[in-house]
Amino acid sequence: MYDKFKEEVCHANKRLKENNLVRWTSGNVSYRLPETDLVIIKPSGVHFDELTFESMVVVTLDGEVVEGDLKPSVDTESHLYVYRHLSHVNSIIHTHSPFATSFAIRGESIPAYTTTAANVFGESVPCSDYATIGEHEIGKEIVKHIGSGPAILLRNHGVFTVGSSIEKALKAAVILEEVAEYAYYATLQEPNIKPLPEEVVAACYEFYTTSYGQKLK
Repeated sequence: MYDKFKEEVCHANKRLKENNLVRWTSGNVSYRLPETDLVIIKPSGVHFDELTFESMVVVTLDGEVVEGDLKPSVDTESHLYVYRHLSHVNSIIHTHSPFATSFAIRGESIPAYTTTAANVFGESVPCSDYATIGEHEIGKEIVKHIGSGPAILLRNHGVFTVGSSIEKALKAAVILEEVAEYAYYATLQEPNIKPLPEEVVAACYEFYTTSYGQKLK
C-alpha cells in the first residue's frame, strides 16, 4: 500500500552499508509517512543486502504492526518515542559507525573542530547517558539531549540522527562519521586541541544553511 515510501526506506537502509556506517545487521532507518500516524522501519536482524521494499515494516506510533510479515527493528520503540515527542522529525537513522561510536564509548560529545562540523551541526554533537535497548529509554535520551542539532551519541551504544526528510537524516549520519574521524585523529595527537569559537561556528552554520546548494524554484 505504501510501496513508494517503502522503496525509499529500503534504499536508505542500503546506503548505510554503502557508506560504511553499519556492519552485519545492526542499524536502521525509519520514516514517518506524511500526514499519518504511521512509520516505516527496517525489520529486525535482516542483512542489508537482503532487504527489499516488501520486507519493510509499517507500524503505528503506538507500535502496532499494520503492514509487513517480519518483526520490526528492536529499536522501533525508541524511534516511535522520538516521533511522538518531536513533531519536526520525519526520519530517524541509527548506526554504530566506528569513529563516532568511539566518542560514545568514552561518553564524550564531539565539538565543532572543523568548518564542516560547524556547517552541518551548528554546535557540538552531544552524548547522552546510558539507556537500555529495546524500550523507550533510548528515545527519552534522544529527546532530552539532542538539542537543536540533527545528531546525538548514545552512551556506550552508537549514533542517532534525525531530519525532516530521509536525505537530511542520512546526510547527518554520513557527515557525523566524517567529522568524528577527523576529531579522533586530531585529538589523538593533541588531546587539548580547542574547537572553533562559538561565534565562528554560528557564522559557518548561518552561511551554510542559507547559501549552500541550489535554490529550489
